[in-house]
Amino acid sequence: MPPRPGRAGSLLYVTLLYVLAITGAWLVWTHVELHPHWALLCGFAVATAVTFVAAVHADNGSVFDPWWSVFPSFAALWLTGLADSDGLTARQIAVHAVVWFWSIRLTLNWAVGWPGLEHEDWRYVDLKKSWPVPKWVVYLVGVEGLPTLFVWVGCLSLYPALAFDDRSFGMLDGLALFVGLGAVAIELAADEQLRAFAETKQPGDLMDRGLWRLSRHPNYFGEIAFWVSLWLFAVASAPSIWWVIAGPVAMIALFLGGSIPMLDRRSLERRPGYAEYARKTPALIPWPRRRGS
Repeated sequence: MPPRPGRAGSLLYVTLLYVLAITGAWLVWTHVELHPHWALLCGFAVATAVTFVAAVHADNGSVFDPWWSVFPSFAALWLTGLADSDGLTARQIAVHAVVWFWSIRLTLNWAVGWPGLEHEDWRYVDLKKSWPVPKWVVYLVGVEGLPTLFVWVGCLSLYPALAFDDRSFGMLDGLALFVGLGAVAIELAADEQLRAFAETKQPGDLMDRGLWRLSRHPNYFGEIAFWVSLWLFAVASAPSIWWVIAGPVAMIALFLGGSIPMLDRRSLERRPGYAEYARKTPALIPWPRRRGS
């Protein structure tokens, strides 16, 4: 295997990769004559194909990690252009405020913590060890394909929220804005608390401070709340399209059925006190511990 570039070279590689992926998705969105929901999926598929080729070339699934936080914001830009209104509406401004705050924060959090192409996320390493298939199948299905579908389902709410303008900004929009900004603030606080802990922790130490004392996965709680906020915007704009609640439902299923059990198992194996911490601390929704715990 050829030598890996350093951290700066790795970030440049990923930046150029995502410029190409965004360009490919945008060309599809603006030239494919399909219902916006299906056009959105086609654009996502092209972008995923670009990052898949890069993942196989670099033998590193972590090049896909920024995909999750980058593409919803560009999808929001494209969908806004489908609206008939002249200029941005109050709802569109609110949706973009939430989506871009979330996107920039999550992408920067990844960039700050990513060591470079010499490092691959342990989840992808475990998948390659546990799936009895070629690595490229693991990248195509487990690392990139399924997450792309989850993000697409989550983004279904963006079409009614941004492209419909029959209903004026109301109380439900205000609630959606509050939930969305609050969700990103929770994620930001949780990640910064975890980063500060990582700088001083000793092997086997447990993170049970701040938000992590109230929830084992407060960052995931914030992530789910973000997708819920997009659904609230959609319902405020077009109540008849309530079925896009499939987005937050899919995210809840992903985290409760996949991410949380996976992380809990890893922590139980590596941290002697984690079983007791898990017994006292909710898995997802922050909640005060019982007195004396």
